[in-house]
Amino acid sequence: MTASFTAGHSDPTVQPVPASVVAQVDAADTTLHNPKRAVISLGSNLGNRLETLQGAIDALEDTPGVRIKGVSPVYETEPWGVEPGSQPSYFNAVVVLKTTLPPSSLLERAHAVEEAFHRVRDERWGARTLDVDIVAYADVVDDDPHLTLPHPRAHERAFVLAPWHDVDPDALLPGRGPVADLLDGVTRAGVTPRGDLELHLPQ
Repeated sequence: MTASFTAGHSDPTVQPVPASVVAQVDAADTTLHNPKRAVISLGSNLGNRLETLQGAIDALEDTPGVRIKGVSPVYETEPWGVEPGSQPSYFNAVVVLKTTLPPSSLLERAHAVEEAFHRVRDERWGARTLDVDIVAYADVVDDDPHLTLPHPRAHERAFVLAPWHDVDPDALLPGRGPVADLLDGVTRAGVTPRGDLELHLPQ
């Protein structure tokens, strides 16, 4: 499944981590002894969806100052906000990581990974090769329009809550409460666990 990424260079992203980000990480590594916990949601409904999700996980792990700590099971999800049958279904997953990157730099890296997999932003709710969303960062609650934390719609999306609950049953969504309680309050219609598929922690 990941042979195409492990055979050559380990990072499939076409853009290196910006020097400014590397400098921030190096500075943080000397001053920050407790990296922050972050949760990232992944989704893909074009191309080889499973390979794309695994490639995104590997790319995130290759980022200086980021260590993947948990990878959820895969869910297959009907597209959100569009006419039924108008797009292929999504594969979704959640990763839990520790990072010394500040939220803004983690977002830059998320966008770089998306671009490496040819993400196009032509339309809202459009089909995409890869979606990389920061769901939560430590206990931060911030309504900055550039990066709202936690993700403003995470609490109502079973395709985020279900895999997050799988990988961390005791998780809390800042400002909203336990993920388990939030999951009980949303419908899981159109969100199906795929026990026949598996993503792996990077080696």
